[in-house]
Amino acid sequence: MQIISSHVLICRTDNIGDIVLTLPITAWLKQHFPSIKISLMCRAYAASVARRCATVDHVIEVESFLSDPAAFYANSDIDTVIFAQPDRQLVMEAFKARIPNRIGNARQKLYLLLFCNRRIRFSKRISPLHETQFNFEFLRPFGLDNIPELAAIPALFDFNVPRDDEIERLLRPHPFNLIIHTKSNGHGREWPIEHYQALAEYLSAHPDIHVWATGSAGEGQWLEQNAAGLLRLPNVSNVSGKFTLDRLMSFIRSADGLIASGTGPLHLSAALGQRTLGLFPPTRPMHPGRWAPIGVRGQFLCQPVGCSACEQKKTISCDCMQAITPASVAEIVMQWHAEIEANAVAVS
Repeated sequence: MQIISSHVLICRTDNIGDIVLTLPITAWLKQHFPSIKISLMCRAYAASVARRCATVDHVIEVESFLSDPAAFYANSDIDTVIFAQPDRQLVMEAFKARIPNRIGNARQKLYLLLFCNRRIRFSKRISPLHETQFNFEFLRPFGLDNIPELAAIPALFDFNVPRDDEIERLLRPHPFNLIIHTKSNGHGREWPIEHYQALAEYLSAHPDIHVWATGSAGEGQWLEQNAAGLLRLPNVSNVSGKFTLDRLMSFIRSADGLIASGTGPLHLSAALGQRTLGLFPPTRPMHPGRWAPIGVRGQFLCQPVGCSACEQKKTISCDCMQAITPASVAEIVMQWHAEIEANAVAVS
């Protein structure tokens, strides 16, 4: 029987990129059920992303929820919980609170089979679907059986990210501002830092292009210790750890392009409609078929065949990533640059 729901809670307590790729289902639900209320539960560090999404009505930080789950549910009108990411404690709390509709993938964990009463079943292992498309599987109990094509998903992102005057002043002296997010916090196969340096060196021939290295404070320290040559370049600035996540969103929105491997800011950039280039290995489950940036200006580079190190999940980089040349990345950046110049001429 199809769910009739007035207030849905989506639980997604992992990483920024996973949250970004889950947000399109909130727009999909709103399109089909305009009066539905949607809450999203996530970790505090990623809450800014959800709060900037216009199709999310309320954001709950899981750390706050766990202080008294029973009281939270007792004071809410939530009638449906979607466990977009398995979490035994969250499932058990919804079960104990007798939430009428508890949706989970029964193929993932035994507790989802036992304690979810609206079960779906799908496997990611050999599926051709993109990560964001998998999330639409959770809407089948609502009678929404069609999974949108990838080309239709960018239109489902609806962010309200304001301009930041300080960031605008920081970027204004440079006609073209390129963000490089060099690290992945262990969540993606990384492009060699030497390649980022070679790219920046190539771009230094174009005085109007400035390169901004972003990341966490810890990643900024890593760059200082391991990429001194990159940071010494006059066209490169290291702003890692300088922005909150909310301000990083404004920084990405106001720049002219972003390059990264499979990490949260890559997916955030694409979802914001920014020019975005993702660098990937070809091996499952890290390949672009699963994790390519989804946006109207999202692109990716990837070698056609995997290397021997690709199967080692703990490898930070590999020959496949090494084989993505700085020249091939620079070619795309210069296409972006030409687009910006053409737009400037058209406006003038």
